[in-house]
Amino acid sequence: MLNGVGFIIILVCVFGSFVMAGGKMDIILHALPHEMMAIGGAAVGAFIVSNDMHTVKLAGKGLARSFKGSRWKESDYLDLLTLLFQLLTLFRKDGATALEPHLDNPHESSLFSRFPGIVADHHLVEFICDYLRMMTVNFEDPNQMAEAMEADIDRHHHEEAEPQHALQTMADGLPAIGIVAAVLGVIKTMGSIDQPVEILGSMIGGALVGTFMGVLLSYCVVGPLASKLNQTIEADSKPYILAKTAIVGYAQSLPVQVAVEIARRMTPSAMAPTFQQLETALDEAKNGLTPQAA
Repeated sequence: MLNGVGFIIILVCVFGSFVMAGGKMDIILHALPHEMMAIGGAAVGAFIVSNDMHTVKLAGKGLARSFKGSRWKESDYLDLLTLLFQLLTLFRKDGATALEPHLDNPHESSLFSRFPGIVADHHLVEFICDYLRMMTVNFEDPNQMAEAMEADIDRHHHEEAEPQHALQTMADGLPAIGIVAAVLGVIKTMGSIDQPVEILGSMIGGALVGTFMGVLLSYCVVGPLASKLNQTIEADSKPYILAKTAIVGYAQSLPVQVAVEIARRMTPSAMAPTFQQLETALDEAKNGLTPQAA
C-alpha cells in the first residue's frame, strides 16, 4: 500500500509539473512505447545475462517482498522469545531426550505448533533446531557456538541479499540504457535532417524521452524497490540474532529467563515487547510446560 502511494506521488508530481509548465504530453506518449521497449528490453536482457536463473527467480520474489515488507510484527517477536524460553527450559529441566522429538519434527511438535507464524519460517526453524541439536550432543563451548551461528547468519544473509544486489545493479545501469535509447532517437532524427523544424523538434523531444525514462525508472522505481527489499531483508534477519543470543546465553550457563531477556534487548525498538509483556508471556509459557508437552 505504501509503495503504491509513493508511486502515485511520483507520477502526479513529475508529469503534473510538466503539464503545468506547458509541456505537451502527446510527445511523451508517442515516444513512450518504443523507448520503453528499448530501455526495458535492454535492462531485462542485461539482468538475465549477468545473473544465474536462481537469482533471476529470487529477484521476482524479491520484488513481491519489497511491496509486502517484513512479515515480522511485534507479536511474532514475542512468540519467538516465548518459544525459545520453552525449548531452553525443557532442555534444562528434562534434558536432551525430552527435547529431541521436538527438534526432529518441529511441524508436529506440541511446542512449535503453538506458534504457526514461527513454523512458517522454515529457515529460522531449521536454524534453531540445528543448533539446539548440536547442544544435545555436547557442543559445549559457547564461543565456538557463537562463531558458528554468526557464520551461518552471515551466509544466510548473503544469499538473501543476492537478488537485492542484482536489482540495485539494474537500477544503476538504467540511466545509461536511457542514453542508449536517446542516442538511437538522435540517429533517427539526423536521418530526417531535411524535415521542417517543427518535425525535427518533435523527433528530438521524443529522443530525450529515453534519457528521461532511464533516469526516472532508476531513481524513482527500481532503485527504491531495491532499497525497500534491502530493508525487508535486514528486518527479516533480526529473528536469527534473537535466537543466537538466547541459545548462546543458555550455553554460557545463564538462567533461561535471563538469556531470553537479553535476546529481547536485541529486538528492533519498534517491535520490541516490553519487559512486562515478556514476563507475562513467559509466566503463561511456564504453565504450559506440562509433562505431556515435554
